[in-house]
Amino acid sequence: MAKAGRLTQRDIARIAGVSQATVSLVLNDAKAAEGRIPDETRERVQKAIRETGYVADPIARRMAKGLNRILGVFTYEPAFPSAQADFFAPFLFGIEETAQTLGYDLLLLTGAPANRGKRNIFDENNRLRLADGCVILGREFDRAELKRLVAGDYPFVAVGRRDPIGGPTGAPVPYVGADYVEATAEMVRRAKAKGHTRLAYVGPSKGAESSVDRWAGFASAIAEAELVLHIPEVGGKALPMLEAIRASGASVVFFTEMADAVIVDAAARSQNLAVPGDLSIVVLGSHLRPMQSGTRFTTFSVPREEMARRATQMLCERIEAGSAGEQVVLPCEPVEGDTLGAIHPSDKATS
Repeated sequence: MAKAGRLTQRDIARIAGVSQATVSLVLNDAKAAEGRIPDETRERVQKAIRETGYVADPIARRMAKGLNRILGVFTYEPAFPSAQADFFAPFLFGIEETAQTLGYDLLLLTGAPANRGKRNIFDENNRLRLADGCVILGREFDRAELKRLVAGDYPFVAVGRRDPIGGPTGAPVPYVGADYVEATAEMVRRAKAKGHTRLAYVGPSKGAESSVDRWAGFASAIAEAELVLHIPEVGGKALPMLEAIRASGASVVFFTEMADAVIVDAAARSQNLAVPGDLSIVVLGSHLRPMQSGTRFTTFSVPREEMARRATQMLCERIEAGSAGEQVVLPCEPVEGDTLGAIHPSDKATS
């Protein structure tokens, strides 16, 4: 018998008239117990627990399941510099909230060395196994590392859509992403509904899945309108971009990066061009503050906190139930803003 005031599983087994293994199964694996233990036996165990006030040792329960109750968080880019703060903060909020709700601690994996400015998950000092699983974030993942993760037995979930390993029919990657294809297509449809037929696009058409998805949505909706200018590089200088846009005759320009939209908007206003009167601007999802410009850009909201919450929940399901994970895409909501205007009838001939 245990010391007074300290009940054990053996005590509960004696009171209920069952084996200690049966008590352990009821405590640690309720779903399995439903199928393997008769209802009457399970009720006797639960009655003994209720009547004695027994509380299972949480550390012992973790050890029984082989879990540390720790979730890793890995970001390919540093999570906390001010330039990226608005990008990562909502993800981290969602991860923390869900982990706390589900009873997990968080381990931010920052020790991976940088390779050409980008972190690596795998190296000789790999500490992934300190966590039961890992949520992985980044604009662009290392495909070799992703392949290794998919082939291994370590639970992980990516935040952001990721292509299957080995092509469209290859091994799927568990992720929670945003529907950039439909969100971008909707922005194009709204511009066309306001009379815009000459469109410019500033942003890549290749590379990371988020870039590919935005371009796919844009291309799918352009139809009878015309792409008169495509600048694939981001982070250019404001005046050259504005001059190229004006020279193309575009009446609306779509930016994949808020920072580019901010500086072109400021350059246009400095030249007494009205936004959206002379030039409309649409941002294809934003994460950076408008840098005190005061402009409310027409855009769409990316559900970053919800993506992180769903990814964390999916990860816990992979850890605890051994699920394979899914591919989940969440919708983005349009944000009306003030930078998409209608083409006036007198302007249609030149738009």
